Amino acid sequence: MIEPLLDRVLVEVVKKDERTESGIILPDTVAEQGQTAFGNVIAVGPGSRNMNDGQPMPMDVKVGDTIVYTKFSATEIQHKNVDYSVVTERDIIAIVED
Repeated sequence: MIEPLLDRVLVEVVKKDERTESGIILPDTVAEQGQTAFGNVIAVGPGSRNMNDGQPMPMDVKVGDTIVYTKFSATEIQHKNVDYSVVTERDIIAIVED
């Protein structure tokens, strides 16, 4: 298990469809043009430390949330053949609610 530190969040990357509705396969250069990515929150760190008392500040996201985050600020890792991104809380743009 990977356990994030401070205000970091472990995100399982959600892969986009690489085909259009009409069945055209999109090359990697087209698929990678977006600046944001979707992912499912797998683990959450305790939060950044409060400068006054050193206690962790609560995070706004929780395990199980689907989020939109800034793709190029993420650190990509692979663990047990699964692609993950590690992002800081400030790089999370939104929580997706269905």
